[in-house]
Amino acid sequence: MPTPPFHYQELFELGQDDTEYRLLTKEHVSVQTFNGKEVLCVEPQALTLLANQAFHDINFFLRPKHLKQVTAILDDPEASENDRMVALTLLKNADVASAGLLPFCQDTGTAIIMGKKGQQVWTGSSDEEALSKGVYEAYTENNLRYSQNAPLNMYDEKNTGTNLPAQFDLYATEGDAYKFLFISKGGGSANKSFLYQETRAVLNPKSIVKFLTDKMLTLGTAACPPYHLAFVIGGTSAEATMKHVKLASTKYYDNLPTTGNEHGRAFRDVELEAQMLEAARTCGIGAQFGGKYFALDVRVIRLPRHGASLPIGIGVSCSADRQAKGKITRDGVFIEKLETNPLQYIPEELRHRKDTNAVRIDLNQPMEAIRAELSKHPVTTRLLLNGSIVVARDIAHAKLKERLDAGGELPDYFKAHPVYYAGPAKTPAGMPSGSFGPTTAGRMDSYVDLFQSHGGSMVMIAKGNRGQQVTDACKKHGGFYLGSIGGPAAILAKENIKKVEVVEFPELGMEAIWKIEVQDFPAFILVDDKGNDFFQSVGPGCSVKH
Repeated sequence: MPTPPFHYQELFELGQDDTEYRLLTKEHVSVQTFNGKEVLCVEPQALTLLANQAFHDINFFLRPKHLKQVTAILDDPEASENDRMVALTLLKNADVASAGLLPFCQDTGTAIIMGKKGQQVWTGSSDEEALSKGVYEAYTENNLRYSQNAPLNMYDEKNTGTNLPAQFDLYATEGDAYKFLFISKGGGSANKSFLYQETRAVLNPKSIVKFLTDKMLTLGTAACPPYHLAFVIGGTSAEATMKHVKLASTKYYDNLPTTGNEHGRAFRDVELEAQMLEAARTCGIGAQFGGKYFALDVRVIRLPRHGASLPIGIGVSCSADRQAKGKITRDGVFIEKLETNPLQYIPEELRHRKDTNAVRIDLNQPMEAIRAELSKHPVTTRLLLNGSIVVARDIAHAKLKERLDAGGELPDYFKAHPVYYAGPAKTPAGMPSGSFGPTTAGRMDSYVDLFQSHGGSMVMIAKGNRGQQVTDACKKHGGFYLGSIGGPAAILAKENIKKVEVVEFPELGMEAIWKIEVQDFPAFILVDDKGNDFFQSVGPGCSVKH
């Protein structure tokens, strides 16, 4: 077989950038001549300004296209009532967040920056340091949450208190522009990134659809659908495959070609995308509580691979679809233009709509009475909660277990009140609460039977599906798991949470145990005291455990 001649081809032919940008400043950039070529000189202040603005914007504003996709759910006759309720809540949440005080998700994410620096761009300093300063300013100057834990040794950690360090992927490319993608990736959606090492056997039309569908169903609802689903098939390495999954979920690869060639270029398989979108919309999971809108759209990227390896990656961008492009050119510093007026997407007649069919539950009564009231209603019942709730998540649960393991007891507050799995963002001045949405329930599954046997965790509130052990424990001990809509943390803070105070472990920051007072806090009965689990009945994919 003759050796082909050398041919260089970009792996990712990204096509025309049709992003709409807005100018931040014309300062901090200049053009100089070096060795007969014009060079774009960029001062560190430009990088800091751009990163600061990017991580502000993507935590308070969304892309117009995303908002239009959510709005379309309201008009779709095939959407379930739960789909429409979730969509309306997410749009209202976006409206609250657009005021710039309450981020639309309390998990304001890991700061991720990808930059492509043209060979004719000169900074003369540490780009990562200048960009890190922008991240620092965005998180410390706004009501964003610090989620980065620094390991002091293998087992002990401390929150950095700034949300640093950030993740950087900086590349050298051709040209005289510096182009960026900024991503704020929350832990819930990051945890729904999976790599599968497969073989050539799945590469046929029947097998690949079944394989991808089966893996898609394992995602569940913990990462706040409706999702932007991304699949990458192939890749030059496992780590490259997963990186491209993340970029595909941000729409970074939307303008790729739709066919491959003999040189191995990446391409979108739009036919397979349509098949997977149909599978997502018929699986029954819906936008968190059953229906059609498990996914807003799907991207499938096909890559070259080593003949002995077929990595396949899957991931999501959640309903908090947080990313924006940026660029620095000789014309100035630019950031992608996001939607600052999401109210326009909410129909006038729905802007002040209230849930008049939900059951109100008084939490300011003994736990036995709360459970007796919940026991009257079937799974899927919509609730409005009023009264006191205790807030605790991962580290707090671990500390309470240590107390039990040492022969102690759960504190009375943990027995007297429902427990909400959450961790707040910073509280804006003059407001009772910062953004305060639910975290993933499944991480606390292993504690439930133990805690319920000691009289705690009898009513739990969080997001996402849970394991069989939780259903079994609730049936055994008479407990309940209530679902809260994943995503609308800003609207919960503005409308439903009236008071927040630290109860224990203040040194844990957002992972402390809190007590909150709520008014008409929305929730659903997902697991009851009779062994019924909403997720095992709503659709064929919802009961898949992982």
